[in-house]
Amino acid sequence: MQALLDVILPVFLLVAFGYGASWKGWFSQDYVDGLMKFAQTFAIPCLLFSAIANLDLGQSFQWPILFSFYSGALTCFILGVLGARVLFKRDWEDAVAIGFIALFSNSVLLGLPITERAFGSESLAGNYAIIAIHSPFGLGLGIITMEMARAHGAPWHQVGGTIVKSTFSNPLIIGISLGFFVNLTGLPIPSVAQDALDLMIRAALPAALFGLGGVLYRYKPEGDALTIVYVVSLSLLLHPIIVWTLGSWVDLSQSDLRSALITAASAPGINAYLFANMYGRAKRVAASSVLIGTALNILSIWVWLLILS
Repeated sequence: MQALLDVILPVFLLVAFGYGASWKGWFSQDYVDGLMKFAQTFAIPCLLFSAIANLDLGQSFQWPILFSFYSGALTCFILGVLGARVLFKRDWEDAVAIGFIALFSNSVLLGLPITERAFGSESLAGNYAIIAIHSPFGLGLGIITMEMARAHGAPWHQVGGTIVKSTFSNPLIIGISLGFFVNLTGLPIPSVAQDALDLMIRAALPAALFGLGGVLYRYKPEGDALTIVYVVSLSLLLHPIIVWTLGSWVDLSQSDLRSALITAASAPGINAYLFANMYGRAKRVAASSVLIGTALNILSIWVWLLILS
Protein backbone atom coordinates (compact mmCIF):
# COMPACT_ATOMS: atom_id res chain seq x y z
CA MET A 1 0.00 0.00 0.00
CA GLN A 2 2.78 2.43 0.90
CA ALA A 3 4.40 1.90 -2.50
CA LEU A 4 1.12 2.71 -4.25
CA LEU A 5 0.69 5.86 -2.17
CA ASP A 6 4.26 6.85 -3.04
CA VAL A 7 3.27 6.65 -6.71
CA ILE A 8 -0.08 8.46 -6.52
CA LEU A 9 0.21 11.08 -3.80
CA PRO A 10 3.10 13.18 -5.19
CA VAL A 11 1.12 13.82 -8.37
CA PHE A 12 -2.02 14.86 -6.53
CA LEU A 13 -0.09 16.79 -3.86
CA LEU A 14 1.35 18.96 -6.63
CA VAL A 15 -2.20 19.62 -7.87
CA ALA A 16 -3.23 20.32 -4.26
CA PHE A 17 -0.36 22.81 -3.84
CA GLY A 18 -1.64 24.74 -6.85
CA TYR A 19 -5.19 24.61 -5.48
CA GLY A 20 -4.06 25.78 -2.01
CA ALA A 21 -1.88 28.58 -3.37
CA SER A 22 -4.84 29.92 -5.37
CA TRP A 23 -7.24 29.49 -2.45
CA LYS A 24 -4.95 31.47 -0.10
CA GLY A 25 -4.40 34.17 -2.70
CA TRP A 26 -0.65 33.50 -2.98
CA PHE A 27 -0.92 32.68 -6.69
CA SER A 28 -3.43 34.83 -8.53
CA GLN A 29 -5.66 33.59 -11.33
CA ASP A 30 -3.68 35.76 -13.76
CA TYR A 31 -0.58 33.79 -12.78
CA VAL A 32 -2.51 30.53 -13.17
CA ASP A 33 -3.59 31.55 -16.66
CA GLY A 34 -0.01 32.44 -17.55
CA LEU A 35 1.38 29.19 -16.16
CA MET A 36 -1.21 27.07 -17.99
CA LYS A 37 -0.58 29.07 -21.18
CA PHE A 38 3.12 28.26 -20.87
CA ALA A 39 2.47 24.59 -20.11
CA GLN A 40 -0.21 23.89 -22.71
CA THR A 41 1.07 26.12 -25.52
CA PHE A 42 4.84 25.56 -25.21
CA ALA A 43 6.13 23.03 -22.66
CA ILE A 44 3.74 20.11 -23.25
CA PRO A 45 3.85 20.45 -27.07
CA CYS A 46 7.66 20.29 -26.74
CA LEU A 47 7.34 17.15 -24.61
CA LEU A 48 5.03 15.52 -27.16
CA PHE A 49 7.22 16.61 -30.08
CA SER A 50 10.33 15.09 -28.52
CA ALA A 51 8.55 11.90 -27.48
CA ILE A 52 7.01 11.28 -30.93
CA ALA A 53 10.18 12.29 -32.79
CA ASN A 54 12.17 9.64 -30.89
CA LEU A 55 9.47 6.96 -30.71
CA ASP A 56 9.84 3.60 -32.42
CA LEU A 57 6.62 3.90 -34.42
CA GLY A 58 6.61 0.31 -35.64
CA GLN A 59 6.99 -1.02 -32.10
CA SER A 60 4.68 1.42 -30.30
CA PHE A 61 1.74 1.80 -32.67
CA GLN A 62 0.25 -1.65 -32.28
CA TRP A 63 -3.45 -1.90 -33.16
CA PRO A 64 -4.48 -3.81 -29.97
CA ILE A 65 -3.66 -0.93 -27.59
CA LEU A 66 -5.28 1.70 -29.81
CA PHE A 67 -8.32 -0.51 -30.41
CA SER A 68 -8.77 -1.18 -26.67
CA PHE A 69 -8.38 2.43 -25.57
CA TYR A 70 -10.29 4.20 -28.33
CA SER A 71 -13.16 1.70 -28.40
CA GLY A 72 -13.71 2.62 -24.75
CA ALA A 73 -13.34 6.34 -25.43
CA LEU A 74 -15.80 6.27 -28.33
CA THR A 75 -18.31 4.23 -26.29
CA CYS A 76 -18.14 6.75 -23.44
CA PHE A 77 -18.61 9.65 -25.86
CA ILE A 78 -21.71 8.08 -27.42
CA LEU A 79 -23.20 7.18 -24.03
CA GLY A 80 -22.36 10.66 -22.72
CA VAL A 81 -24.15 12.35 -25.62
CA LEU A 82 -27.19 10.03 -25.50
CA GLY A 83 -27.40 10.12 -21.70
CA ALA A 84 -27.30 13.92 -21.64
CA ARG A 85 -29.97 14.09 -24.33
CA VAL A 86 -32.33 11.31 -23.17
CA LEU A 87 -31.82 11.15 -19.39
CA PHE A 88 -31.13 14.80 -18.61
CA LYS A 89 -33.04 16.48 -21.45
CA ARG A 90 -30.16 18.67 -22.60
CA ASP A 91 -30.16 20.10 -26.11
CA TRP A 92 -27.84 18.53 -28.69
CA GLU A 93 -25.05 21.09 -28.31
CA ASP A 94 -24.95 20.64 -24.52
CA ALA A 95 -25.10 16.87 -25.06
CA VAL A 96 -22.04 16.91 -27.33
CA ALA A 97 -20.07 18.95 -24.78
CA ILE A 98 -21.05 16.49 -22.02
CA GLY A 99 -20.10 13.53 -24.22
CA PHE A 100 -16.71 15.16 -24.79
CA ILE A 101 -16.11 15.23 -21.01
CA ALA A 102 -16.58 11.45 -20.87
CA LEU A 103 -14.36 11.00 -23.93
CA PHE A 104 -11.29 13.03 -22.99
CA SER A 105 -9.18 11.44 -20.24
CA ASN A 106 -6.37 13.50 -18.73
CA SER A 107 -3.75 11.46 -20.58
CA VAL A 108 -0.88 13.95 -20.22
CA LEU A 109 -1.21 15.54 -16.78
CA LEU A 110 -2.37 12.42 -14.90
CA GLY A 111 -1.94 9.30 -17.04
CA LEU A 112 1.65 10.07 -18.03
CA PRO A 113 3.20 10.94 -14.62
CA ILE A 114 1.31 8.19 -12.76
CA THR A 115 2.38 5.52 -15.26
CA GLU A 116 5.96 6.76 -15.10
CA ARG A 117 6.08 6.76 -11.31
CA ALA A 118 4.41 3.36 -11.07
CA PHE A 119 6.25 1.45 -13.79
CA GLY A 120 9.25 3.57 -14.89
CA SER A 121 9.97 5.80 -17.87
CA GLU A 122 10.71 2.77 -20.05
CA SER A 123 7.02 1.81 -19.81
CA LEU A 124 5.69 4.97 -21.45
CA ALA A 125 5.76 3.91 -25.13
CA GLY A 126 2.10 2.85 -24.94
CA ASN A 127 1.17 6.16 -23.29
CA TYR A 128 2.83 8.13 -26.06
CA ALA A 129 1.13 6.00 -28.73
CA ILE A 130 -2.25 6.86 -27.16
CA ILE A 131 -1.36 10.53 -26.63
CA ALA A 132 -0.10 10.89 -30.21
CA ILE A 133 -3.62 10.53 -31.59
CA HIS A 134 -5.58 11.53 -28.47
CA SER A 135 -5.99 15.20 -29.35
CA PRO A 136 -6.55 14.63 -33.09
CA PHE A 137 -9.11 11.89 -32.37
CA GLY A 138 -10.85 13.58 -29.43
CA LEU A 139 -10.89 17.13 -30.72
CA GLY A 140 -11.67 15.96 -34.25
CA LEU A 141 -14.64 13.89 -33.07
CA GLY A 142 -15.87 16.60 -30.69
CA ILE A 143 -15.51 19.46 -33.17
CA ILE A 144 -17.10 17.55 -36.05
CA THR A 145 -20.05 16.47 -33.91
CA MET A 146 -20.52 19.92 -32.36
CA GLU A 147 -20.34 21.72 -35.70
CA MET A 148 -22.92 19.29 -37.10
CA ALA A 149 -25.18 20.02 -34.11
CA ARG A 150 -24.69 23.76 -34.62
CA ALA A 151 -24.90 23.73 -38.42
CA HIS A 152 -28.65 24.40 -38.70
CA GLY A 153 -28.48 24.23 -42.48
CA ALA A 154 -25.10 25.94 -42.93
CA PRO A 155 -23.18 24.96 -46.11
CA TRP A 156 -21.01 21.88 -45.59
CA HIS A 157 -17.88 23.58 -46.98
CA GLN A 158 -18.21 26.26 -44.28
CA VAL A 159 -18.60 23.64 -41.56
CA GLY A 160 -15.60 21.73 -42.94
CA GLY A 161 -13.41 24.83 -42.89
CA THR A 162 -14.29 25.51 -39.26
CA ILE A 163 -13.46 21.92 -38.33
CA VAL A 164 -10.05 21.99 -40.03
CA LYS A 165 -9.09 25.39 -38.59
CA SER A 166 -10.15 24.49 -35.03
CA THR A 167 -8.33 21.15 -35.10
CA PHE A 168 -5.00 22.11 -36.66
CA SER A 169 -4.50 25.37 -34.75
CA ASN A 170 -4.28 23.39 -31.48
CA PRO A 171 -0.68 23.58 -30.07
CA LEU A 172 -0.76 19.93 -28.93
CA ILE A 173 -1.63 18.76 -32.43
CA ILE A 174 1.07 21.02 -33.90
CA GLY A 175 3.68 19.50 -31.56
CA ILE A 176 2.53 15.95 -32.36
CA SER A 177 2.48 16.64 -36.13
CA LEU A 178 6.00 18.07 -36.10
CA GLY A 179 7.17 15.07 -34.07
CA PHE A 180 5.76 12.70 -36.68
CA PHE A 181 7.41 14.75 -39.44
CA VAL A 182 10.86 14.50 -37.82
CA ASN A 183 10.38 10.81 -37.03
CA LEU A 184 9.24 9.81 -40.51
CA THR A 185 11.79 11.91 -42.39
CA GLY A 186 14.71 11.00 -40.13
CA LEU A 187 15.58 14.69 -39.80
CA PRO A 188 18.29 14.97 -37.12
CA ILE A 189 17.74 17.25 -34.12
CA PRO A 190 20.94 19.21 -33.30
CA SER A 191 22.25 18.40 -29.84
CA VAL A 192 21.99 22.03 -28.76
CA ALA A 193 18.31 22.11 -29.78
CA GLN A 194 17.67 18.78 -28.01
CA ASP A 195 19.30 20.12 -24.83
CA ALA A 196 17.04 23.18 -24.95
CA LEU A 197 14.01 20.92 -25.52
CA ASP A 198 15.02 18.78 -22.55
CA LEU A 199 15.09 21.86 -20.30
CA MET A 200 11.61 22.82 -21.47
CA ILE A 201 10.34 19.25 -21.06
CA ARG A 202 11.49 19.03 -17.43
CA ALA A 203 9.23 21.96 -16.60
CA ALA A 204 6.20 20.67 -18.50
CA LEU A 205 4.48 18.28 -16.09
CA PRO A 206 5.29 20.04 -12.77
CA ALA A 207 4.12 23.39 -14.16
CA ALA A 208 0.98 21.89 -15.66
CA LEU A 209 0.04 19.95 -12.51
CA PHE A 210 0.52 23.01 -10.28
CA GLY A 211 -1.45 25.14 -12.72
CA LEU A 212 -4.20 22.52 -12.89
CA GLY A 213 -4.73 22.98 -9.15
CA GLY A 214 -5.30 26.70 -9.70
CA VAL A 215 -7.72 26.03 -12.54
CA LEU A 216 -9.69 23.56 -10.41
CA TYR A 217 -9.98 26.13 -7.59
CA ARG A 218 -11.54 28.61 -10.00
CA TYR A 219 -14.30 26.28 -11.14
CA LYS A 220 -15.96 25.08 -7.97
CA PRO A 221 -18.62 22.35 -8.27
CA GLU A 222 -22.18 23.58 -8.29
CA GLY A 223 -25.46 22.24 -9.68
CA ASP A 224 -26.11 19.50 -12.22
CA ALA A 225 -25.22 16.83 -9.65
CA LEU A 226 -26.75 13.84 -11.45
CA THR A 227 -25.22 14.81 -14.79
CA ILE A 228 -21.80 15.18 -13.14
CA VAL A 229 -22.08 11.81 -11.39
CA TYR A 230 -23.10 10.19 -14.69
CA VAL A 231 -20.25 11.59 -16.76
CA VAL A 232 -17.59 10.99 -14.08
CA SER A 233 -18.78 7.38 -13.76
CA LEU A 234 -18.34 6.88 -17.51
CA SER A 235 -14.84 8.31 -17.34
CA LEU A 236 -13.52 6.66 -14.17
CA LEU A 237 -15.37 3.32 -14.27
CA LEU A 238 -16.72 2.35 -17.69
CA HIS A 239 -13.73 3.42 -19.80
CA PRO A 240 -11.10 1.40 -17.86
CA ILE A 241 -13.47 -1.58 -17.60
CA ILE A 242 -13.83 -1.61 -21.40
CA VAL A 243 -10.05 -1.33 -21.80
CA TRP A 244 -9.49 -4.18 -19.34
CA THR A 245 -12.04 -6.38 -21.11
CA LEU A 246 -10.89 -5.66 -24.67
CA GLY A 247 -7.22 -5.67 -23.68
CA SER A 248 -7.59 -9.16 -22.25
CA TRP A 249 -9.49 -10.28 -25.36
CA VAL A 250 -6.82 -9.05 -27.82
CA ASP A 251 -4.01 -10.22 -25.51
CA LEU A 252 -2.34 -6.88 -24.86
CA SER A 253 1.18 -7.04 -23.49
CA GLN A 254 1.51 -6.23 -19.79
CA SER A 255 3.21 -2.90 -20.53
CA ASP A 256 0.58 -1.80 -23.06
CA LEU A 257 -2.26 -2.88 -20.77
CA ARG A 258 -0.81 -0.77 -17.96
CA SER A 259 -0.48 2.29 -20.20
CA ALA A 260 -3.96 1.94 -21.68
CA LEU A 261 -5.67 1.20 -18.37
CA ILE A 262 -4.05 4.00 -16.35
CA THR A 263 -4.77 6.48 -19.15
CA ALA A 264 -8.39 5.32 -19.44
CA ALA A 265 -8.85 5.50 -15.66
CA SER A 266 -7.59 9.11 -15.50
CA ALA A 267 -10.14 11.82 -14.75
CA PRO A 268 -11.58 14.09 -17.45
CA GLY A 269 -8.85 16.46 -18.58
CA ILE A 270 -8.85 20.23 -18.55
CA ASN A 271 -9.42 20.07 -22.34
CA ALA A 272 -12.97 18.98 -21.46
CA TYR A 273 -13.52 22.40 -19.89
CA LEU A 274 -11.65 24.19 -22.69
CA PHE A 275 -13.90 22.51 -25.27
CA ALA A 276 -17.05 23.43 -23.32
CA ASN A 277 -15.78 26.99 -22.88
CA MET A 278 -14.92 27.29 -26.59
CA TYR A 279 -18.55 26.61 -27.48
CA GLY A 280 -20.16 28.14 -24.37
CA ARG A 281 -21.92 24.86 -23.58
CA ALA A 282 -22.18 22.81 -20.34
CA LYS A 283 -19.29 24.76 -18.79
CA ARG A 284 -20.47 24.14 -15.23
CA VAL A 285 -20.76 20.40 -15.83
CA ALA A 286 -17.31 20.32 -17.44
CA ALA A 287 -15.54 22.28 -14.69
CA SER A 288 -17.21 20.34 -11.88
CA SER A 289 -16.52 17.00 -13.58
CA VAL A 290 -12.82 17.82 -13.93
CA LEU A 291 -12.60 18.87 -10.27
CA ILE A 292 -14.59 15.98 -8.78
CA GLY A 293 -13.10 13.39 -11.15
CA THR A 294 -9.55 14.52 -10.28
CA ALA A 295 -10.28 14.24 -6.54
CA LEU A 296 -11.86 10.78 -6.93
CA ASN A 297 -8.90 9.69 -9.06
CA ILE A 298 -6.78 9.27 -5.92
CA LEU A 299 -8.94 6.30 -4.94
CA SER A 300 -9.78 4.95 -8.40
CA ILE A 301 -6.18 4.94 -9.68
CA TRP A 302 -5.08 3.25 -6.46
CA VAL A 303 -7.62 0.48 -7.04
CA TRP A 304 -6.49 -0.05 -10.64
CA LEU A 305 -2.83 -0.12 -9.60
CA LEU A 306 -3.71 -2.78 -7.05
CA ILE A 307 -5.43 -4.81 -9.78
CA LEU A 308 -2.47 -4.38 -12.14
CA SER A 309 -0.01 -5.44 -9.47
